[in-house]
Amino acid sequence: MPWSAQVSLEDVRSRMAAFARERDWDQYHTPRNVLLAMVAEVGELSEIFQWRERCEPGVPDFTEGEREHLGEELADVLLYLVRLADRCAVDLPEAALRKLAKNAAKYPVDKCKGSRQKYTAYIDADAKRE
Repeated sequence: MPWSAQVSLEDVRSRMAAFARERDWDQYHTPRNVLLAMVAEVGELSEIFQWRERCEPGVPDFTEGEREHLGEELADVLLYLVRLADRCAVDLPEAALRKLAKNAAKYPVDKCKGSRQKYTAYIDADAKRE
């Protein structure tokens, strides 16, 4: 399912910054504290999947209430991730695009398509052939 094109990560960043500023929470939003809050939210997100044997893409077995809960926990993780990047002065969209480019170089299609091996598996194999 495509995402809304109406909202950018910059929109989320600026709204989170305003939300914290209005409540005088910048003093508490140190990188460490925001990271720990995000990790707690990742734990809550993982609980949704913890005892399910299988989760197919699109989570078709989830009830509407479970889907709503999933969306809330994903949003919590995203909000804290964006806030962490902001508090660390990292341009998250740019960093993500740079990382995608690095991953494309580490995982060339001709060597890794359909494989779940780490890039070191085929780099090591190439080195042994030389």
